[in-house]
Amino acid sequence: MKQVLTIAGSDSGGGAGIQADIKAMSANGVFAMSAITAVTAQNTEEVTDVFELPVSIIAAQIDAVFDDFEVSAVKTGMLSSAEIVKVVAKMLKPQNVANLVVDPVMISKSGHPLLKPDAIEAVIKELIPLALVVTPNIHEAQQLSGVEIKTLADARKAAKIIRKMGCKHVLIKGGHLLTDRGTDLLYDGQFFEVFKGEFINTAHTHGTGCTYASAIAAHLALGKPLSQAVKAAKAYTTEAIRHGLAIGHGKGPTNHFYFLKT
Repeated sequence: MKQVLTIAGSDSGGGAGIQADIKAMSANGVFAMSAITAVTAQNTEEVTDVFELPVSIIAAQIDAVFDDFEVSAVKTGMLSSAEIVKVVAKMLKPQNVANLVVDPVMISKSGHPLLKPDAIEAVIKELIPLALVVTPNIHEAQQLSGVEIKTLADARKAAKIIRKMGCKHVLIKGGHLLTDRGTDLLYDGQFFEVFKGEFINTAHTHGTGCTYASAIAAHLALGKPLSQAVKAAKAYTTEAIRHGLAIGHGKGPTNHFYFLKT
């Protein structure tokens, strides 16, 4: 079984972060491993507290995984601080990870910042250059590129700027576009590929970004080229959203195992 590592924060509510990553990876047929960067006190309504783990234990987790397992892909999520971003990049660089999916998590669904302002610069300089693909949503793509994104044309401009930061591909997730909602844009430095999708009008979307990026990492580990991995991950995430769970009192989570009979 292919083995995939997620490096991200923990969500006590189980809908996003490490918990969503492990569920999404497992649902897509790979063995998930984790290195936790921060612990959040979180539910469907809010993030009430964040505790960043010491960088020494973050580095030790990553080292332990690479020391024993054949890691076929890595996905990064919430990294919180510049110090954490730098240690993660330092640990990944010598591993020459071919399938690195960087999800530049900046803010929670409830609006709580998950990446400090000084850490954005570290993501751009240290982590993005190592990535096979960076997967920002509209808000994150705006933060990274400085381009206000309302249309697919705006997303194309932003993708070109982010691609120049050193990654091989950029996938801008268009769930929050004013037009073409549910349409994603993949850019490889030469060509754009548009992934049109169904926009599902639901409040229960907690953890969708984590889920999508983790599913992409899973399909890359299974040997799919990036375009096919994105297509498979988008189809999976769409169904997980369609079968979203109305649990908690806020934005409920996606249903990672929607295909299991209950």
